[in-house]
Amino acid sequence: MPLPAAFAGRLRVPIIAAPMFLISGPDLVVSCCRNGVVGSFPALNQRTTAGFADWLDEIEGRLGVGGEVAPFGVNLVVHRSNPRLEADLAVVVERKVPLVITSLGLNRDLIKAVHGYGGLVFHDVINLAFAAKAADAGVDGLIAVSAGAGGHAGPLNPFAALTDIRRIFDGTLVLGGALSNGAQVAAARLAGADMAYLGTRFMATQESMAPQALRSMLLDSSAADIVYTPAISGVHGNFLRPSILAAGRDPDDLGKPASYDFGTTEAKAWRDIWAAGQGVGAIDDLPAASELCRRLAEEYEATLAGAVNLSCRTVGGPVD
Repeated sequence: MPLPAAFAGRLRVPIIAAPMFLISGPDLVVSCCRNGVVGSFPALNQRTTAGFADWLDEIEGRLGVGGEVAPFGVNLVVHRSNPRLEADLAVVVERKVPLVITSLGLNRDLIKAVHGYGGLVFHDVINLAFAAKAADAGVDGLIAVSAGAGGHAGPLNPFAALTDIRRIFDGTLVLGGALSNGAQVAAARLAGADMAYLGTRFMATQESMAPQALRSMLLDSSAADIVYTPAISGVHGNFLRPSILAAGRDPDDLGKPASYDFGTTEAKAWRDIWAAGQGVGAIDDLPAASELCRRLAEEYEATLAGAVNLSCRTVGGPVD
């Protein structure tokens, strides 16, 4: 499946910098878009709808009109616990946001509204049942949030997720889950994805809003430090073990699942207990987002160029 027409000629590498709660803001979005990566942020990262609108105006003003910059996207949480959905959607429609990423629920009226001004809707899914519902609703893209992804993630192996979803969906298919470098993005493409979804790697950049303690924790952690549990936010997700300990909880005995909280109150589960993916072990620096985008693109291109040498003859297998 080719990329959407709205993305044509505007990407240096087929990556969406995932919208991260309390982490993604205008600086990260703008830097990504200026360097050929789709930048995105959750509407709820601004505490009011008016503030959300201000951020959109800032991003659009800094990116300008036209040019070769990548498009940007906004995440809207569709779950009933989000009282701002209707108001935030009205702002999205008014500003004609190019890409809307929906999660934790499906809303056909939202899809219709975004399509009404020519925007795209990509939807997060963690299993085939959710993917089928979203495909039937007419979304433009599906984001397979597979095992190992930071925050709310599914249990599926990425290869299984790509295979199962592609059987029922011919739109843009995006893969998320423990992707940290350009070689892995190339592997995702070779496995059948159209784009890659990277969150934790962009969390560890100069432009992210991550506090210094989280930045240090990302540098010091590996996949063994990721805990998959519903007890933090009410939905199964991946969180940093050291942050759970620092919050005074036992990562091995978290008790009952928590309730949803997406920012309408003080979100301790996201402010003090931090999400991250299993790809955290590949992070060993805190570059500017522009440098990271450049590096990812170079790794991606080099890997694809070298893929032509991967054959049975090259590795010593049978030739007949």
